[in-house]
Amino acid sequence: MKKLIYVISDIHGQIDLFKKLLEDFDPKWHQLVLIGDLNDRGMHSKECLLLGKELVEQFGAVYLRGNHEEYLLQFLNRPEDWYEKYARNGGKETINSLLHSGATEEYSPTEMGMMIRHRYKELIDFLIERPFYFEWQQYVFVHAGVDFKQTDWRKTSLHDFIWIREPFLEGKNTTDKTIVFGHTITPMLHGDMQTTDLWFSDRKIGIDGGAIFGGSVHGVIFNQAGIVQDIEYQNMSGPWQPDF
Repeated sequence: MKKLIYVISDIHGQIDLFKKLLEDFDPKWHQLVLIGDLNDRGMHSKECLLLGKELVEQFGAVYLRGNHEEYLLQFLNRPEDWYEKYARNGGKETINSLLHSGATEEYSPTEMGMMIRHRYKELIDFLIERPFYFEWQQYVFVHAGVDFKQTDWRKTSLHDFIWIREPFLEGKNTTDKTIVFGHTITPMLHGDMQTTDLWFSDRKIGIDGGAIFGGSVHGVIFNQAGIVQDIEYQNMSGPWQPDF
C-alpha cells in the first residue's frame, strides 16, 4: 500500500474539474480513492464514469459506490419505476450523456434502459462491483457515513453507507476511526450555505464542497498522521446555486 491517500468525491459529471484534480495525482506515491457520485447533474457524466473505471484498471484506484451510482443502477434495473425520481436528481444528464443529447425526450424509460444496458454492459458490471467503504490505517473512506448505533461500524447497512445523513452527522463518533466522507455538501455542514472549505467535527471530515452547485471540488492527500494537502478548485462556470 502507498504511504499517501489521495481522495476525491462528488465530481457529478464535471470532467474538467475531475481532470484538473488528477493533475496532482502521482500513482507512484498516492493511493487514489474516489468516494462516489462521479455521475448525475453534470453534462459529462459518461466521461467521468469511464475515467473512474480506467483509473481503477490502470492504477488500482479504489472507487466506492455513491448514492448516484446507485440511482443509475436502480433505474437500469426498473426503468419505469425509477425514471421520474432519477430524473429529478440529475439522472437526465447521465442518460443523455450515455446516449445522446435529447434522448430523455425521445425514448421511453424502458427503451433508454435497454439501450444503456446493451451499450455499456462492462461499465454497468463494473459499477455493480464497487465496494462501499475503504479502510486505511486510522481512516475510513465512505460516501455518506456509517451507523454509530452498530457495535461494529462495518455492519452499517449498504443503504446507510451511501445515503445516511443526520444520524451520522449529528451522532457521536463511537468508532476508533476518522471518517472521511462526501454526499453532504460542506456549505450545508458549515451552516452558512456558502463556505466550501473542508468540514471537521468529532473525527469526521466532509470533503464535498458542492462544486456542481457552483462551489468547489477537493482533492485531499492524507498520510498516517493527518492531512498533508487540501487541493481545492472552484467551479467557475456559474454562480452558487444550491438547487437540490
